[in-house]
Amino acid sequence: MSGPELITLGCRLNIAESEAMRAAMADADDLVIVNSCAVTAEAVKQARKAIRQAAKRRPEARIVVTGCAAQTDPASFAAMPEVARVIGNADKGQAELFAFDRGARADVHVSDVMAVRDTAPHMAAAFAAHARAFVEVQNGCDHRCTFCVIPYGRGNSRSVPAGIVIDRIKALVDDGHAEVVLTGVDLTSYGPDLPGAPSLGQLVERILTHVPGLRRLRLSSLDSIEIDDRLFALLTQEARMMPHVHLSLQAGDDLILKRMKRRHSRAQAVAMVERLKAARPDIAIGADLIAGFPTEDDAMAANSAALIDDCDIVFGHVFPYSPRAGTPAARMPQLDRATVRRRAAELRARTEARRDRWLRTLVGTRQAVLAERGGAGHAPNFARVRFEGTAPVPGAIADIIITGADDGALTGRVTDETA
Repeated sequence: MSGPELITLGCRLNIAESEAMRAAMADADDLVIVNSCAVTAEAVKQARKAIRQAAKRRPEARIVVTGCAAQTDPASFAAMPEVARVIGNADKGQAELFAFDRGARADVHVSDVMAVRDTAPHMAAAFAAHARAFVEVQNGCDHRCTFCVIPYGRGNSRSVPAGIVIDRIKALVDDGHAEVVLTGVDLTSYGPDLPGAPSLGQLVERILTHVPGLRRLRLSSLDSIEIDDRLFALLTQEARMMPHVHLSLQAGDDLILKRMKRRHSRAQAVAMVERLKAARPDIAIGADLIAGFPTEDDAMAANSAALIDDCDIVFGHVFPYSPRAGTPAARMPQLDRATVRRRAAELRARTEARRDRWLRTLVGTRQAVLAERGGAGHAPNFARVRFEGTAPVPGAIADIIITGADDGALTGRVTDETA
């Protein structure tokens, strides 16, 4: 093994930061880093499980826990006998913290993330395990949704200056990456903390102008209410912007949205999707949805389920609600866990059915697929495509004729591979 073993849980921002840590500690063969997530109680359980499994698999390794779960509850991870060190989100960019001899007890290096004003070191030298590169342009969040603990794990919103972003993307393109994904905790809040208060749309314009060799640009999760006219035009008119938008919707009932302290209404979300689809009919919609939020009754749950059809959601990221200590929603009247699980299963089944119907409409089309490891890749609309016959080299964009749809993915064969 060369370099540390990274176990990355949660969002694309964690993926980007894991790659930065991998590059910074290329010689640390005896290190396992668990980059944790705290978005739900289940995510925290997954981190603990990953730690225990890593210790059994590599008993000689030093296990370091970082990420949002480590930031919000460092003591509980330090108490695990398998853990050698706990490092906070604001500290994970300090390579020297990962160079240590294991002591009898785990030590903790977790700074006050709310005091951080700059973005963490966020630029990896390479993305060997990923065909697409993830570039952090924003971190933290100034909003306080009642269910969310992430602002306490990431701090307040802060943005990366455009010049740094552009230089990093140029280097990634020069290194052979055809697709870049811009990531952040609250991506559409990019810019107000920078001189001139640039918007996310202005950042995207500058990237496309100054990196003409970038073939594909994709954005991570967007807040629908923050998509302004400039960003809307880029999403719907710019060929290098991929026809795939993932929205942070969370619910489809206005009262639940209000209790979540979300900033959009159901009608506004539906209207935005209708505008996007009218301007670019091939655009695919993904969304985050929370099932079983406190006080949600059957009618409210039905409104969220109906949102899947009203917004044509073909990529659903469904979270069963779980109370997070210290959040306002944890003090609201809770639903029983069986109801939460049942509603989450219903939302997943509905999104999967809609996805499968959509995939069948793509059979017979040609798609420019970015090849990845494992004999598969993703089309511009983010549909997963499994290759028939010899797969293209990972990182190549291949012209694929779609021959079938099954098990949540497309199948297709190469017609004219391009580099």
